[in-house]
Amino acid sequence: MRQRPRRRYWLEVGLGTLSGILFVLTLMVPDWIEAVVRVDPDQHSGSLEWVIVAVLAVTTVVSSLLARREWRRLALDVSLRR
Repeated sequence: MRQRPRRRYWLEVGLGTLSGILFVLTLMVPDWIEAVVRVDPDQHSGSLEWVIVAVLAVTTVVSSLLARREWRRLALDVSLRR
């Protein structure tokens, strides 16, 4: 019998994917945040964008590692049942 991934796994995959996409978008077009929110808190210095890029990078890595750990747990459970 095959065990399905928990909801937590899909949440980690989704968060990792979303933060990865926003990370790349922010690197390529840093002013997209100001265009969407219509607020310029750093007066075009770019410092806020670099903080956001760093936070998104960390979120992507952590979410990916947590999803990988969950996937490996599932694989180990399945192999132990055989």
